[in-house]
Amino acid sequence: MQLEDLNALAEKEHATHKKTCLRTCMSAGCLSSQSDKLKKNLDAAVTAAGLTADVEVRRVGCMGFCGQGPLVGVDHPDGHSKLYEHLTPDDATKLVGELQGKPSGLPFGDEKHPFFARQMRIVRANGGVIDPERIEAYIAAGGYRALLQVLTENTPAGVVEAVTKSGLRGRGGAGYPTGLKWATVARAAGPKKYVVCNGDEGDPGAFMDRSILESDPHLVLEGMAIAAYATGADQGFLYVRAEYPLAISRLNLAIKQAKAIGILGANIFETPFSFNVEVRIGAGAFVCGEETALMASIEGKRGQPRPRPPFPAESGLWGKPTLLNNVETFANIVPIIQRGAEWYASIGTEKSKGTKVFALTGKVKNNGLIEVPMGITLREIVEDLGGGAPDGHEIKAVQTGGPSGGCIPQQHLDTPVDYDSLGQLGSIMGSGGMVVMDDTTNMVEIARFYMEFCRDESCGKCIPCRAGTVQMHQILNKIIERRATAEDLKQLEELCDMVRQTSLCGLGQTAPNPVLSTLRFFRHEYEELLQPASAPHAPNSNHS
Repeated sequence: MQLEDLNALAEKEHATHKKTCLRTCMSAGCLSSQSDKLKKNLDAAVTAAGLTADVEVRRVGCMGFCGQGPLVGVDHPDGHSKLYEHLTPDDATKLVGELQGKPSGLPFGDEKHPFFARQMRIVRANGGVIDPERIEAYIAAGGYRALLQVLTENTPAGVVEAVTKSGLRGRGGAGYPTGLKWATVARAAGPKKYVVCNGDEGDPGAFMDRSILESDPHLVLEGMAIAAYATGADQGFLYVRAEYPLAISRLNLAIKQAKAIGILGANIFETPFSFNVEVRIGAGAFVCGEETALMASIEGKRGQPRPRPPFPAESGLWGKPTLLNNVETFANIVPIIQRGAEWYASIGTEKSKGTKVFALTGKVKNNGLIEVPMGITLREIVEDLGGGAPDGHEIKAVQTGGPSGGCIPQQHLDTPVDYDSLGQLGSIMGSGGMVVMDDTTNMVEIARFYMEFCRDESCGKCIPCRAGTVQMHQILNKIIERRATAEDLKQLEELCDMVRQTSLCGLGQTAPNPVLSTLRFFRHEYEELLQPASAPHAPNSNHS
């Protein structure tokens, strides 16, 4: 496989495109609303109308506007497009009839809607455009040229330098500089190294990585292969939770396709570089999003974290140097190689470069997946892209970072979305979950919800997390049931500090964050539920 072979495949793929394309979303969200039956009916309707010579019905990945699905984007010969929303399988004949000039009355969206217009799609550029189950479609969109380029034109050190200059930080939550991590693995001694992609997305309300894997699996594979070349690895693992069967299926298909044409496996692009990738399926434990627990799971052990150092870059899988990044981080690599580190570094803020994909959910009019430049404000996201709170309500807070994050109140919505600004408010960027809450939301109950999640997901290895999350949940219950006193609230705060300071891994260390952030900004909601100091305790107060 050489450049001319890639170009030939791309030309052949372009030749299959027809004048009009009905892009039908076949990702998990729309599939749950029968988009598979809709596509089948569209195929039948196009055939029945005698339009097969000029009209194609294309399976595509996520378009992002998930709350409006099933979605079909219609690309017309004159270049304009129209996005149809809330379709059903029975709408297929009407939609095809509209191509023949028959008014359908089907609902469609405004292409200039801020939900689309305010986005900057880099990682998700192919989402909703190409067929994720055909490598030819990815190659026709420019795929695998970046890998070919680095293998034939760049040294491994040059690739690491480019990633470093881009300013990319890990999109899994901590925001560690990606280039620094790659450089550490590249310097590590030893003939055997690994590259691992963390696809164990477990935050409530988060589906960014699932969508990327379902919509553009080759983009992630290409990013992993470039990382392997840069760091000296020859084996990769994609760790994906079992709750993502479509992502797993498309990844396995993508690996098979890439191997078949010599883009994965031995002597890629007829160079000395070899790289194999396998998919490992996780059982869905939240703690396996922590890198040492994830690696233990890949090794066939119980998914529990271990103390660091040594860090995975020095001693990871089976004691070998291991590079571990998440799905979105690897998905950023190809655009950086293709368009240059300087271009990427020009996007975002001084310390947070590029774009970030968020799953925008909760009490907001426009739910879905968005990709926005770093530095955009929370207000722009929830009010412009999200359309604000529904039913005339006001936005009360935005929760970022999942169970490890915090709740940012309405008065701080003008905060720019970057690693440092969110940290100053007691929250984190996290992997990209963003849950909007309106003025009907009880913040103490929100804190209890996240604490219940952390309690249930604690692996139990260290006492502070195992016992502390249970005790904090009990006190939150006591407060909500109006049985708690000021002394209980004080104990809750002490427990938060103890668990944060002494837990073994990030799950425990960040578990108190939702409690601490709601106490910081909504303390009055806690205090309103406390018993007066002089009031006798409720009869069942000793049940806690």
